[in-house]
Amino acid sequence: MLHHQMSLDRPSTPIRQLLASLPETFTKLAPCVLMSPLSVAQYLPAGQATFDVVIFDEASQITTWDAIGAIARGSQTIVVGDSKQLPPTNFFGRAEEDGDLPEAERDMPSILDEVMAAGVPTRRLNWHYRSRDEALIAFSNHFYYNGRLVTFPAPSTGSDAIRLHKMDGTYARGQGRVNHEEARAITEMMRRRLRAWLAVPEDERQTLGVITFNAEQQALILDLLDEVRRADSELEWFFADERDEPVIVKNLENIQGDERDVMLFSVTFGPDLDGKLTMNFGALNGRGGEKRLNVAITRARRELHVFSSIWAKQIDLDRTRADGVRDLKAFLDYAERGPSTLPSRDESSLGPVEGSFEEAVANAFRSKGWEVRTQIGISGFRVDLGVVHPDYAGSYLAGIECDGARYHASPTACDRDKIRHVVLADLGWTIFRVWSTDWFRNSSRIVNDIHLELIHLLQEDREIRVTANREADKYATEFELPEESGDRLETVQLVPSRTGEKEFSRLDGASSMDLSADSESDSDDSALAVPVIPVFQAESDSKLNFASAEVSRT
Repeated sequence: MLHHQMSLDRPSTPIRQLLASLPETFTKLAPCVLMSPLSVAQYLPAGQATFDVVIFDEASQITTWDAIGAIARGSQTIVVGDSKQLPPTNFFGRAEEDGDLPEAERDMPSILDEVMAAGVPTRRLNWHYRSRDEALIAFSNHFYYNGRLVTFPAPSTGSDAIRLHKMDGTYARGQGRVNHEEARAITEMMRRRLRAWLAVPEDERQTLGVITFNAEQQALILDLLDEVRRADSELEWFFADERDEPVIVKNLENIQGDERDVMLFSVTFGPDLDGKLTMNFGALNGRGGEKRLNVAITRARRELHVFSSIWAKQIDLDRTRADGVRDLKAFLDYAERGPSTLPSRDESSLGPVEGSFEEAVANAFRSKGWEVRTQIGISGFRVDLGVVHPDYAGSYLAGIECDGARYHASPTACDRDKIRHVVLADLGWTIFRVWSTDWFRNSSRIVNDIHLELIHLLQEDREIRVTANREADKYATEFELPEESGDRLETVQLVPSRTGEKEFSRLDGASSMDLSADSESDSDDSALAVPVIPVFQAESDSKLNFASAEVSRT
Protein backbone atom coordinates (compact mmCIF):
# COMPACT_ATOMS: atom_id res chain seq x y z
CA MET A 1 0.00 0.00 0.00
CA LEU A 2 2.84 2.35 0.80
CA HIS A 3 4.45 1.78 -2.61
CA HIS A 4 1.11 2.37 -4.27
CA GLN A 5 0.53 5.68 -2.47
CA MET A 6 4.09 6.85 -3.20
CA SER A 7 3.61 6.22 -6.90
CA LEU A 8 0.55 8.48 -7.06
CA ASP A 9 0.87 12.15 -7.99
CA ARG A 10 -1.82 12.89 -5.41
CA PRO A 11 -1.92 10.26 -2.65
CA SER A 12 -5.50 9.37 -1.80
CA THR A 13 -5.05 7.92 1.69
CA PRO A 14 -4.72 10.21 4.72
CA ILE A 15 -1.42 9.89 6.59
CA ARG A 16 -3.02 8.57 9.78
CA GLN A 17 -4.90 5.87 7.87
CA LEU A 18 -1.77 4.96 5.93
CA LEU A 19 0.28 4.54 9.11
CA ALA A 20 -2.52 2.51 10.68
CA SER A 21 -2.15 0.04 7.82
CA LEU A 22 1.52 -0.47 8.72
CA PRO A 23 1.32 -1.55 12.38
CA GLU A 24 4.57 -3.55 12.41
CA THR A 25 6.39 -2.04 9.43
CA PHE A 26 6.32 1.65 10.34
CA THR A 27 8.82 1.52 13.23
CA LYS A 28 11.20 -0.55 11.07
CA LEU A 29 11.03 1.90 8.18
CA ALA A 30 11.32 4.90 10.52
CA PRO A 31 12.96 3.80 13.79
CA CYS A 32 13.52 7.43 14.79
CA VAL A 33 10.76 10.00 14.22
CA LEU A 34 10.97 13.75 14.91
CA MET A 35 7.49 15.12 15.64
CA SER A 36 5.76 17.69 17.80
CA PRO A 37 3.32 16.41 20.45
CA LEU A 38 0.39 17.68 18.37
CA SER A 39 1.68 15.87 15.28
CA VAL A 40 1.97 12.65 17.28
CA ALA A 41 -1.71 12.90 18.25
CA GLN A 42 -2.72 13.80 14.69
CA TYR A 43 -0.78 11.23 12.66
CA LEU A 44 0.13 8.25 14.85
CA PRO A 45 -2.82 5.90 15.53
CA ALA A 46 -3.45 5.07 19.16
CA GLY A 47 -2.77 1.50 20.20
CA GLN A 48 -0.14 0.91 17.51
CA ALA A 49 3.31 -0.57 18.17
CA THR A 50 5.02 1.65 20.75
CA PHE A 51 8.46 3.24 20.53
CA ASP A 52 11.19 2.15 22.90
CA VAL A 53 11.97 5.72 24.00
CA VAL A 54 10.09 9.01 23.70
CA ILE A 55 12.28 12.10 24.27
CA PHE A 56 10.85 15.57 24.88
CA ASP A 57 13.19 18.46 24.10
CA GLU A 58 12.48 22.04 25.25
CA ALA A 59 10.05 20.43 27.67
CA SER A 60 9.57 23.67 29.59
CA GLN A 61 7.36 24.84 26.70
CA ILE A 62 5.22 21.71 26.37
CA THR A 63 1.97 21.54 28.35
CA THR A 64 1.16 18.36 30.22
CA TRP A 65 -2.00 17.64 28.25
CA ASP A 66 -0.15 17.95 24.94
CA ALA A 67 2.53 15.54 26.14
CA ILE A 68 0.25 12.72 27.36
CA GLY A 69 -0.47 11.33 23.89
CA ALA A 70 3.24 11.02 23.06
CA ILE A 71 4.04 9.48 26.46
CA ALA A 72 1.45 6.76 25.85
CA ARG A 73 3.23 5.73 22.66
CA GLY A 74 6.54 4.85 24.32
CA SER A 75 7.92 2.35 26.81
CA GLN A 76 10.25 4.91 28.35
CA THR A 77 10.15 8.68 28.46
CA ILE A 78 13.00 11.18 28.84
CA VAL A 79 12.01 14.77 29.55
CA VAL A 80 14.72 17.33 28.75
CA GLY A 81 14.41 21.02 29.49
CA ASP A 82 15.32 23.99 31.65
CA SER A 83 12.84 25.07 34.31
CA LYS A 84 14.45 28.53 34.32
CA GLN A 85 13.33 29.22 30.76
CA LEU A 86 10.05 30.00 29.01
CA PRO A 87 6.95 28.11 30.19
CA PRO A 88 3.94 27.35 27.97
CA THR A 89 1.73 30.38 27.48
CA ASN A 90 -1.50 31.24 25.68
CA PHE A 91 -0.10 34.50 24.36
CA PHE A 92 3.02 33.01 22.84
CA GLY A 93 4.41 35.25 20.13
CA ARG A 94 3.37 38.59 21.62
CA ALA A 95 4.26 40.56 24.73
CA GLU A 96 1.31 41.74 26.75
CA GLU A 97 1.68 45.17 28.32
CA ASP A 98 -1.22 44.76 30.70
CA GLY A 99 0.09 43.19 33.90
CA ASP A 100 -3.43 42.04 34.86
CA LEU A 101 -3.82 39.12 32.47
CA PRO A 102 -6.90 36.88 32.83
CA GLU A 103 -6.22 33.44 34.23
CA ALA A 104 -6.70 31.86 30.79
CA GLU A 105 -3.76 33.85 29.41
CA ARG A 106 -1.27 33.28 32.20
CA ASP A 107 1.73 30.94 31.96
CA MET A 108 0.75 27.30 32.25
CA PRO A 109 2.51 24.33 33.89
CA SER A 110 4.74 22.24 31.65
CA ILE A 111 5.43 18.52 31.49
CA LEU A 112 8.89 19.34 32.90
CA ASP A 113 7.29 20.90 35.99
CA GLU A 114 5.03 17.88 36.41
CA VAL A 115 7.72 15.21 36.29
CA MET A 116 10.02 17.18 38.59
CA ALA A 117 7.22 17.70 41.11
CA ALA A 118 6.37 13.99 40.93
CA GLY A 119 9.83 13.02 42.13
CA VAL A 120 10.94 11.44 38.88
CA PRO A 121 14.73 10.77 38.89
CA THR A 122 16.52 13.89 37.69
CA ARG A 123 20.02 14.54 36.42
CA ARG A 124 21.36 18.05 35.99
CA LEU A 125 23.63 18.77 33.05
CA ASN A 126 25.76 21.65 34.23
CA TRP A 127 28.56 22.08 31.70
CA HIS A 128 28.11 25.21 29.60
CA TYR A 129 29.68 25.38 26.15
CA ARG A 130 27.94 28.15 24.19
CA SER A 131 29.48 31.35 25.53
CA ARG A 132 32.91 32.22 24.17
CA ASP A 133 33.31 34.59 27.12
CA GLU A 134 32.27 33.78 30.69
CA ALA A 135 30.79 37.27 31.09
CA LEU A 136 27.94 36.25 28.77
CA ILE A 137 26.69 33.60 31.18
CA ALA A 138 27.96 34.90 34.55
CA PHE A 139 24.79 36.91 35.31
CA SER A 140 22.42 34.01 34.66
CA ASN A 141 24.72 31.57 36.41
CA HIS A 142 24.59 33.72 39.53
CA PHE A 143 20.92 34.72 39.53
CA TYR A 144 19.20 31.65 38.07
CA TYR A 145 21.48 28.63 38.42
CA ASN A 146 23.00 29.28 41.85
CA GLY A 147 26.49 29.29 40.39
CA ARG A 148 26.37 25.59 39.56
CA LEU A 149 27.08 25.94 35.82
CA VAL A 150 30.60 24.94 34.87
CA THR A 151 31.94 27.55 32.46
CA PHE A 152 35.32 27.93 30.81
CA PRO A 153 37.49 31.06 30.76
CA ALA A 154 38.54 32.79 27.55
CA PRO A 155 42.28 33.40 26.98
CA SER A 156 42.00 37.07 27.94
CA THR A 157 42.37 38.95 31.21
CA GLY A 158 39.45 41.33 30.58
CA SER A 159 36.05 41.17 28.94
CA ASP A 160 34.14 43.41 26.57
CA ALA A 161 31.62 40.77 25.55
CA ILE A 162 28.66 42.68 27.05
CA ARG A 163 28.26 46.37 26.22
CA LEU A 164 25.56 48.79 27.27
CA HIS A 165 24.60 51.44 24.70
CA LYS A 166 22.71 54.21 26.50
CA MET A 167 20.11 55.73 24.22
CA ASP A 168 18.22 59.00 24.54
CA GLY A 169 15.04 57.31 23.43
CA THR A 170 11.34 57.58 24.24
CA TYR A 171 8.80 54.81 24.51
CA ALA A 172 5.56 55.44 22.62
CA ARG A 173 3.25 54.07 25.28
CA GLY A 174 -0.22 53.60 23.87
CA GLN A 175 0.93 54.92 20.48
CA GLY A 176 2.55 51.93 18.88
CA ARG A 177 4.56 50.72 21.88
CA VAL A 178 7.90 51.21 20.11
CA ASN A 179 11.18 53.02 20.69
CA HIS A 180 12.31 54.61 17.43
CA GLU A 181 15.73 55.72 18.69
CA GLU A 182 16.73 52.21 19.77
CA ALA A 183 15.38 50.71 16.55
CA ARG A 184 17.37 53.13 14.36
CA ALA A 185 20.58 52.61 16.34
CA ILE A 186 20.26 48.81 16.15
CA THR A 187 19.54 48.90 12.42
CA GLU A 188 22.56 51.13 11.81
CA MET A 189 24.86 48.84 13.80
CA MET A 190 23.53 45.85 11.88
CA ARG A 191 24.12 47.53 8.54
CA ARG A 192 27.71 48.42 9.33
CA ARG A 193 28.54 45.09 10.91
CA LEU A 194 27.15 43.19 7.93
CA ARG A 195 28.99 45.44 5.48
CA ALA A 196 32.24 44.80 7.35
CA TRP A 197 31.69 41.03 7.39
CA LEU A 198 31.28 40.95 3.61
CA ALA A 199 35.06 41.34 3.39
CA VAL A 200 35.57 38.17 5.45
CA PRO A 201 35.64 34.69 3.84
CA GLU A 202 32.14 33.21 3.92
CA ASP A 203 32.98 30.38 6.29
CA GLU A 204 34.40 32.85 8.83
CA ARG A 205 31.56 35.37 8.85
CA GLN A 206 29.84 35.76 12.20
CA THR A 207 26.09 35.53 12.67
CA LEU A 208 23.79 38.26 13.95
CA GLY A 209 20.47 38.46 15.75
CA VAL A 210 18.16 40.95 17.48
CA ILE A 211 15.91 40.53 20.53
CA THR A 212 13.18 43.01 21.46
CA PHE A 213 10.91 43.30 24.46
CA ASN A 214 7.71 43.20 22.41
CA ALA A 215 6.36 42.28 18.99
CA GLU A 216 5.79 45.92 17.98
CA GLN A 217 9.48 46.81 18.36
CA GLN A 218 10.35 43.64 16.48
CA ALA A 219 8.11 44.69 13.56
CA LEU A 220 9.62 48.20 13.51
CA ILE A 221 13.17 46.88 13.27
CA LEU A 222 12.14 44.45 10.53
CA ASP A 223 10.67 47.36 8.55
CA LEU A 224 13.87 49.38 8.94
CA LEU A 225 15.94 46.37 7.91
CA ASP A 226 13.83 45.99 4.77
CA GLU A 227 14.84 49.52 3.78
CA VAL A 228 18.51 48.68 4.38
CA ARG A 229 18.27 45.52 2.28
CA ARG A 230 16.61 47.35 -0.59
CA ALA A 231 19.40 49.93 -0.56
CA ASP A 232 22.21 47.35 -0.43
CA SER A 233 21.51 44.07 -2.20
CA GLU A 234 24.87 42.57 -1.19
CA LEU A 235 23.56 42.15 2.35
CA GLU A 236 21.01 39.58 1.17
CA TRP A 237 23.64 36.88 1.70
CA PHE A 238 23.13 37.18 5.47
CA PHE A 239 19.33 36.83 5.22
CA ALA A 240 19.16 33.93 2.76
CA ASP A 241 17.20 30.90 3.94
CA GLU A 242 19.99 28.53 2.86
CA ARG A 243 22.25 29.99 5.57
CA ASP A 244 22.52 27.76 8.62
CA GLU A 245 21.98 30.83 10.81
CA PRO A 246 20.53 33.76 8.88
CA VAL A 247 19.92 37.13 10.54
CA ILE A 248 16.98 36.94 12.94
CA VAL A 249 14.82 39.56 14.64
CA LYS A 250 12.65 38.12 17.40
CA ASN A 251 10.99 39.10 20.67
CA LEU A 252 11.08 37.70 24.19
CA GLU A 253 8.30 35.22 23.51
CA ASN A 254 9.81 33.40 20.53
CA ILE A 255 13.59 33.69 20.86
CA GLN A 256 14.08 30.51 22.91
CA GLY A 257 16.11 27.91 21.04
CA ASP A 258 17.95 30.45 18.86
CA GLU A 259 21.51 31.65 19.27
CA ARG A 260 23.91 33.80 17.26
CA ASP A 261 27.51 35.01 17.55
CA VAL A 262 26.44 38.63 18.08
CA MET A 263 23.10 39.58 19.62
CA LEU A 264 21.62 43.08 19.87
CA PHE A 265 19.07 43.50 22.66
CA SER A 266 16.52 46.33 22.56
CA VAL A 267 15.10 47.01 26.03
CA THR A 268 12.45 49.12 24.24
CA PHE A 269 10.85 50.58 27.37
CA GLY A 270 11.79 54.01 28.64
CA PRO A 271 10.37 57.44 29.45
CA ASP A 272 7.28 58.31 27.44
CA LEU A 273 6.76 61.53 25.46
CA ASP A 274 5.99 63.36 28.73
CA GLY A 275 9.18 62.11 30.36
CA LYS A 276 7.29 59.76 32.67
CA LEU A 277 8.78 56.34 33.39
CA THR A 278 6.37 53.70 34.69
CA MET A 279 7.43 50.42 36.24
CA ASN A 280 5.41 48.44 33.69
CA PHE A 281 7.77 46.42 31.49
CA GLY A 282 5.25 44.21 29.75
CA ALA A 283 5.79 40.48 30.12
CA LEU A 284 8.56 41.03 32.70
CA ASN A 285 5.96 42.21 35.22
CA GLY A 286 4.05 38.94 35.06
CA ARG A 287 4.76 35.63 36.69
CA GLY A 288 7.73 34.05 34.95
CA GLY A 289 9.04 37.39 33.70
CA GLU A 290 12.51 36.58 35.03
CA LYS A 291 12.56 33.45 32.85
CA ARG A 292 11.99 35.57 29.76
CA LEU A 293 14.90 37.80 30.73
CA ASN A 294 17.11 34.78 31.32
CA VAL A 295 16.37 33.49 27.81
CA ALA A 296 16.96 36.88 26.19
CA ILE A 297 20.36 37.58 27.72
CA THR A 298 21.86 34.14 27.03
CA ARG A 299 21.44 33.94 23.23
CA ALA A 300 24.89 35.32 22.31
CA ARG A 301 28.06 33.28 21.76
CA ARG A 302 30.54 36.16 21.44
CA GLU A 303 28.97 39.59 21.99
CA LEU A 304 25.81 41.00 23.54
CA HIS A 305 24.99 44.66 22.89
CA VAL A 306 22.26 46.09 25.11
CA PHE A 307 20.44 49.18 23.81
CA SER A 308 18.58 50.83 26.65
CA SER A 309 16.82 54.16 27.15
CA ILE A 310 16.89 53.74 30.94
CA TRP A 311 19.61 53.31 33.54
CA ALA A 312 19.47 50.71 36.29
CA LYS A 313 19.15 53.48 38.91
CA GLN A 314 15.92 54.70 37.24
CA ILE A 315 14.09 51.45 38.06
CA ASP A 316 12.33 51.91 41.41
CA LEU A 317 11.75 48.56 43.09
CA ASP A 318 9.53 50.21 45.70
CA ARG A 319 6.92 50.61 42.94
CA THR A 320 6.90 46.97 41.79
CA ARG A 321 7.44 43.54 43.26
CA ALA A 322 7.94 41.72 39.96
CA ASP A 323 10.94 39.42 39.94
CA GLY A 324 11.50 40.14 36.25
CA VAL A 325 11.78 43.89 36.85
CA ARG A 326 14.12 43.35 39.80
CA ASP A 327 16.39 41.21 37.64
CA LEU A 328 16.25 43.70 34.76
CA LYS A 329 17.57 46.39 37.11
CA ALA A 330 20.40 44.09 38.20
CA PHE A 331 21.22 43.15 34.60
CA LEU A 332 21.41 46.75 33.40
CA ASP A 333 23.78 47.45 36.29
CA TYR A 334 25.83 44.41 35.30
CA ALA A 335 25.96 45.50 31.64
CA GLU A 336 27.06 48.99 32.71
CA ARG A 337 29.64 48.23 35.42
CA GLY A 338 30.68 44.66 34.65
CA PRO A 339 31.26 41.53 36.73
CA SER A 340 32.07 43.45 39.92
CA THR A 341 28.33 43.87 40.48
CA LEU A 342 27.93 40.14 41.18
CA PRO A 343 28.55 39.31 44.86
CA SER A 344 30.13 35.99 43.95
CA ARG A 345 32.79 37.77 41.90
CA ASP A 346 34.07 40.26 44.43
CA GLU A 347 37.30 38.29 44.50
CA SER A 348 37.69 38.84 40.72
CA SER A 349 38.45 36.14 38.18
CA LEU A 350 41.72 35.17 39.85
CA GLY A 351 42.21 33.02 42.90
CA PRO A 352 45.05 31.77 45.10
CA VAL A 353 46.98 28.64 44.20
CA GLU A 354 45.40 25.44 45.47
CA GLY A 355 48.57 23.86 46.78
CA SER A 356 52.32 23.94 47.08
CA PHE A 357 52.73 22.03 43.80
CA GLU A 358 50.96 24.71 41.72
CA GLU A 359 52.82 27.43 43.60
CA ALA A 360 56.19 25.82 42.83
CA VAL A 361 55.31 25.56 39.13
CA ALA A 362 54.18 29.20 39.01
CA ASN A 363 57.33 30.45 40.73
CA ALA A 364 59.55 28.43 38.38
CA PHE A 365 58.11 30.15 35.31
CA ARG A 366 58.19 33.54 36.99
CA SER A 367 61.92 33.03 37.47
CA LYS A 368 62.16 32.63 33.67
CA GLY A 369 60.67 36.09 33.19
CA TRP A 370 57.05 35.15 32.48
CA GLU A 371 54.14 36.80 34.26
CA VAL A 372 52.02 33.98 35.71
CA ARG A 373 48.53 34.35 37.17
CA THR A 374 46.73 31.68 39.15
CA GLN A 375 43.25 30.13 39.06
CA ILE A 376 41.87 31.76 35.91
CA GLY A 377 38.07 31.73 35.67
CA ILE A 378 34.89 32.58 37.55
CA SER A 379 33.01 29.29 37.95
CA GLY A 380 33.74 25.89 39.42
CA PHE A 381 36.25 25.24 36.65
CA ARG A 382 39.47 27.25 36.48
CA VAL A 383 42.74 27.07 34.60
CA ASP A 384 45.46 26.48 37.19
CA LEU A 385 48.03 28.91 35.76
CA GLY A 386 47.86 31.49 33.00
CA VAL A 387 50.98 32.85 31.29
CA VAL A 388 50.26 36.48 30.38
CA HIS A 389 51.18 37.57 26.87
CA PRO A 390 54.34 39.69 27.31
CA ASP A 391 53.17 42.23 24.72
CA TYR A 392 49.50 42.42 25.66
CA ALA A 393 48.66 42.26 29.33
CA GLY A 394 45.00 41.72 28.42
CA SER A 395 45.65 38.30 26.90
CA TYR A 396 47.09 34.95 27.91
CA LEU A 397 49.75 33.34 25.75
CA ALA A 398 49.10 29.89 27.22
CA GLY A 399 47.71 28.02 30.19
CA ILE A 400 49.36 25.45 32.43
CA GLU A 401 47.36 22.74 34.19
CA CYS A 402 48.66 20.62 37.02
CA ASP A 403 47.31 17.36 38.40
CA GLY A 404 46.55 18.94 41.74
CA ALA A 405 43.41 19.09 43.87
CA ARG A 406 41.10 20.37 41.12
CA TYR A 407 42.31 17.71 38.69
CA HIS A 408 41.64 14.89 41.14
CA ALA A 409 38.23 16.36 42.00
CA SER A 410 36.97 15.69 38.46
CA PRO A 411 34.40 12.86 38.55
CA THR A 412 35.64 11.00 35.45
CA ALA A 413 38.85 10.53 33.49
CA CYS A 414 37.10 11.77 30.35
CA ASP A 415 36.25 15.06 32.08
CA ARG A 416 39.73 15.79 33.38
CA ASP A 417 41.85 14.39 30.53
CA LYS A 418 39.82 14.98 27.37
CA ILE A 419 36.74 17.22 27.49
CA ARG A 420 38.32 20.09 29.43
CA HIS A 421 41.28 20.25 27.06
CA VAL A 422 39.05 20.12 23.96
CA VAL A 423 36.78 22.91 25.22
CA LEU A 424 39.70 25.14 26.21
CA ALA A 425 41.41 24.58 22.84
CA ASP A 426 38.17 25.52 21.09
CA LEU A 427 38.15 28.78 23.05
CA GLY A 428 41.67 29.58 21.86
CA TRP A 429 43.85 28.34 24.71
CA THR A 430 47.16 26.54 24.34
CA ILE A 431 47.37 24.25 27.36
CA PHE A 432 50.50 22.62 28.75
CA ARG A 433 50.19 19.76 31.24
CA VAL A 434 52.59 19.35 34.16
CA TRP A 435 52.41 16.00 35.93
CA SER A 436 53.43 15.96 39.58
CA THR A 437 55.45 12.73 39.27
CA ASP A 438 57.49 14.15 36.37
CA TRP A 439 57.92 17.42 38.24
CA PHE A 440 59.38 15.79 41.33
CA ARG A 441 61.75 13.68 39.22
CA ASN A 442 63.13 16.47 37.03
CA SER A 443 61.43 19.83 37.40
CA SER A 444 64.18 21.80 35.64
CA ARG A 445 63.79 19.80 32.42
CA ILE A 446 60.01 20.39 32.39
CA VAL A 447 60.42 24.12 32.99
CA ASN A 448 63.00 24.45 30.22
CA ASP A 449 60.90 22.46 27.73
CA ILE A 450 57.77 24.51 28.32
CA HIS A 451 59.80 27.72 28.38
CA LEU A 452 61.08 26.94 24.87
CA GLU A 453 57.54 26.11 23.73
CA LEU A 454 56.30 29.46 25.06
CA ILE A 455 59.03 31.32 23.21
CA HIS A 456 58.13 29.46 20.03
CA LEU A 457 54.46 30.37 20.46
CA LEU A 458 55.39 33.99 20.92
CA GLN A 459 57.55 33.99 17.77
CA GLU A 460 54.80 32.47 15.65
CA ASP A 461 52.23 34.80 17.13
CA ARG A 462 54.25 37.88 16.19
CA GLU A 463 54.77 36.64 12.64
CA ILE A 464 51.06 36.00 12.25
CA ARG A 465 50.21 39.41 13.65
CA VAL A 466 52.44 41.15 11.11
CA THR A 467 50.73 39.35 8.24
CA ALA A 468 47.27 39.78 9.71
CA ASN A 469 47.71 43.49 10.29
CA ARG A 470 48.79 44.03 6.69
CA GLU A 471 45.61 42.33 5.49
CA ALA A 472 43.48 44.11 8.08
CA ASP A 473 44.72 47.50 6.88
CA LYS A 474 42.96 46.86 3.59
CA TYR A 475 39.63 46.02 5.15
CA ALA A 476 39.57 47.82 8.52
CA THR A 477 36.19 49.47 8.90
CA GLU A 478 35.41 52.10 11.49
CA PHE A 479 31.91 53.12 12.40
CA GLU A 480 29.97 54.81 15.15
CA LEU A 481 26.34 54.79 16.14
CA PRO A 482 24.12 57.75 15.26
CA GLU A 483 25.16 60.88 17.13
CA GLU A 484 21.98 60.97 19.17
CA SER A 485 22.91 57.65 20.84
CA GLY A 486 25.89 59.20 22.63
CA ASP A 487 27.80 55.95 22.12
CA ARG A 488 31.54 55.69 21.71
CA LEU A 489 33.39 54.96 18.50
CA GLU A 490 33.54 51.28 17.68
CA THR A 491 36.10 49.66 15.40
CA VAL A 492 35.64 46.42 13.52
CA GLN A 493 38.96 44.92 12.45
CA LEU A 494 38.94 42.13 9.91
CA VAL A 495 41.61 39.45 10.16
CA PRO A 496 42.36 36.96 7.36
CA SER A 497 41.63 33.25 7.66
CA ARG A 498 43.92 31.16 9.83
CA THR A 499 42.51 27.78 8.92
CA GLY A 500 44.99 24.99 9.51
CA GLU A 501 47.15 26.83 12.03
CA LYS A 502 48.02 25.43 15.39
CA GLU A 503 45.52 25.90 18.13
CA PHE A 504 47.18 28.63 20.14
CA SER A 505 45.49 31.85 21.03
CA ARG A 506 46.29 34.31 18.23
CA LEU A 507 46.95 37.47 20.12
CA ASP A 508 48.44 40.87 19.39
CA GLY A 509 52.00 41.64 20.16
CA ALA A 510 55.65 42.51 20.00
CA SER A 511 58.04 42.48 22.93
CA SER A 512 61.66 42.76 23.91
CA MET A 513 61.86 39.25 25.41
CA ASP A 514 64.84 37.14 24.27
CA LEU A 515 63.80 34.92 21.38
CA SER A 516 67.01 33.00 20.83
CA ALA A 517 65.52 29.59 21.62
CA ASP A 518 63.09 27.62 19.47
CA SER A 519 61.13 24.37 19.57
CA GLU A 520 58.14 22.61 18.09
CA SER A 521 54.70 22.26 19.64
CA ASP A 522 51.89 19.88 18.87
CA SER A 523 48.27 20.71 18.19
CA ASP A 524 45.06 18.93 19.01
CA ASP A 525 42.33 19.23 16.40
CA SER A 526 39.73 17.36 18.42
CA ALA A 527 36.12 18.45 18.05
CA LEU A 528 34.07 19.90 20.86
CA ALA A 529 32.63 17.13 23.00
CA VAL A 530 28.90 17.04 23.65
CA PRO A 531 27.45 15.34 26.73
CA VAL A 532 25.11 12.41 26.10
CA ILE A 533 21.78 12.41 27.94
CA PRO A 534 21.37 9.06 29.69
CA VAL A 535 18.19 6.98 29.74
CA PHE A 536 16.89 6.41 33.24
CA GLN A 537 15.24 3.02 33.72
CA ALA A 538 12.54 2.84 36.38
CA GLU A 539 11.33 -0.32 38.12
CA SER A 540 11.07 -3.28 35.72
CA ASP A 541 7.41 -3.84 36.48
CA SER A 542 6.47 -0.24 35.65
CA LYS A 543 4.25 0.17 32.61
CA LEU A 544 5.89 3.49 31.68
CA ASN A 545 9.45 4.32 32.64
CA PHE A 546 10.14 8.03 33.07
CA ALA A 547 13.24 10.12 33.29
CA SER A 548 13.85 13.82 33.39
CA ALA A 549 16.95 15.80 32.71
CA GLU A 550 16.95 19.47 33.61
CA VAL A 551 19.29 21.16 31.17
CA SER A 552 20.53 24.71 31.53
CA ARG A 553 19.61 25.96 28.04
CA THR A 554 22.07 28.79 28.12
